[in-house]
Amino acid sequence: MTPEERTVAALGEVEVRLHDFVNRGAARATRHSPHYAELWRTMRTAVSGGKRVRPQLLLSSYTQLTNAHDEPAIQLAVAIELLHTALLVHDDIIDGDDERRGAPNLVGAFRNGGLAAGLGPVAAERWGETAGILAGDLLLMSALRMGVLPDLDRRRADRIAELLDESIFRAAAGELADVAYAVGLTTPSVGDIRDMMADKTAHYSLELPLRAAAVLADAGVEIEERLGAVGRSLGILFQMQDDLLGVFGDPERTGKSASGDLREGKQTLLVAFARDTEPWRSAAAGFGDPGLDERGADALRHALETSGARASFEAEIRRERDHAVRLIHTAGLPAQLEHALCRAADQAMERHA
Repeated sequence: MTPEERTVAALGEVEVRLHDFVNRGAARATRHSPHYAELWRTMRTAVSGGKRVRPQLLLSSYTQLTNAHDEPAIQLAVAIELLHTALLVHDDIIDGDDERRGAPNLVGAFRNGGLAAGLGPVAAERWGETAGILAGDLLLMSALRMGVLPDLDRRRADRIAELLDESIFRAAAGELADVAYAVGLTTPSVGDIRDMMADKTAHYSLELPLRAAAVLADAGVEIEERLGAVGRSLGILFQMQDDLLGVFGDPERTGKSASGDLREGKQTLLVAFARDTEPWRSAAAGFGDPGLDERGADALRHALETSGARASFEAEIRRERDHAVRLIHTAGLPAQLEHALCRAADQAMERHA
């Protein structure tokens, strides 16, 4: 098979294993309580859907770097997707979000179920958040367990374990910094915000899959480091585009609110570019207000545009895209992998605005 055919086949196997993972958990949970079985069934929605960016990136990179057996890469791709889902579930709780991809997330589904069963709003919210915390914990532990690859030699197995540990460690650091900035404990600089994005999202989402592909393929430390730098830049690029869509995107197309980040008071580069301008100072009272309505959100969007912050931020996104492409072209990668990574950079720019 060609590398592309191997990637397609491996991605199909990832889907099968994710489906089996949830089904086995649901069957096992029936021995405990109906509520626990329902938690596992609801986790199926959390695990399903999405673009499988991380498994795709890992598997396509791996198959371009080596002709070796695909099994370790498939198992690790499943582990990384479970890690991604765990972090999303916990992030939704931290952010107070009850929807994802335009539908109730796991927390929202359990909260709604509690309300339907006669719970009051406070008890139903506690029920939903409890389910989310436990689901995230279960997914996280399963990801770590699946990240143990017994068929690898000790050196590569240890390196994969180090990468998973580093991703979780940095994701927690980034999440805490994100909340510290949002609640006003710290006013972040542009550099602080970039570091937060690299920790919270970029490492586990793109740097981890690319580095892991190099380790599994035994491509050497130099290729791993180069792919790590590419992954960091691509991760920041994707996050910046997410932050732009989180304020100016069309909810019907993005599946997420265009007011949530403003209501939360999320300190993005977009906001940092506006912070010291008169239009933003005049409108900023609504920023971070849990009761912010659409009229108030529109006033903040107007300030972000008239201050020049949106234009500056979009220019920064283009610069990051160009930086990522330069890193890709100078990394000494196989031509098809180089093309695929450049395409990923372009796809970040093409997402629904």
